[in-house]
Amino acid sequence: MNNPILQPIDTSIMRLVGGQLGSNFAGIFEDDNEQRYYVKELESPMLAKNEWIAAKLYQLAGAPTLTYIPTVEQNQVATLWEKLDKQNLAQFSENERRQAQQWFAVHAWTANWDALGLHGDNQGVLNEKVLTIDIGGALLFRACGDPKGKAFSDDVNEIDTLRTQQDNRHAYELFGSMSELQLIDALARVSRIADEAIRNTILLNDGSEKLAIKMVNRKHFITDKLAQIQHPR
Repeated sequence: MNNPILQPIDTSIMRLVGGQLGSNFAGIFEDDNEQRYYVKELESPMLAKNEWIAAKLYQLAGAPTLTYIPTVEQNQVATLWEKLDKQNLAQFSENERRQAQQWFAVHAWTANWDALGLHGDNQGVLNEKVLTIDIGGALLFRACGDPKGKAFSDDVNEIDTLRTQQDNRHAYELFGSMSELQLIDALARVSRIADEAIRNTILLNDGSEKLAIKMVNRKHFITDKLAQIQHPR
């Protein structure tokens, strides 16, 4: 599902066969081989690159995502079009909810405040696997495109806020119910990522050295938090 297709797609020579599904201007495009893609048009190439890097970090951590495809237009974000088995958290079984909880720390690490979406529609199921459908709210920008600024710091406050802030209702309901053992497992999934792998993933995808340093620091914060939970004083 995450195998890269390196040839950028050009939507200007494709057929538009469907409209947008989320909050950003988007469409379903089909090429001459009848392969379909879901393509978002964002306000700037910076926003598109931010989501691309976020997707690569999710995949580095092992968290399932849609298959991201490079585009000719630099302000676009494209994924292979998939007909999902389930498209909303409300449809999930208990097993699928537990799958989603496994990746809690990846959402926290990448500061993806919109991991569940306003209506629980940023998580889906494909071939019995839970995946994050839209990662546009991770890293430097909010889902609406506004910069996070100082709110995106070296401290992963999202370990607490995603589990306790009731105004983020779907995140609160899903992650707030996690047991301590589930939290330990989720944090360990990020803690075990090598610093160099984080740095290489960001820099090889045209991210900045500053972002690479921040994401390594945020991983270390998670490692320290994990140690505090496992060995409380």
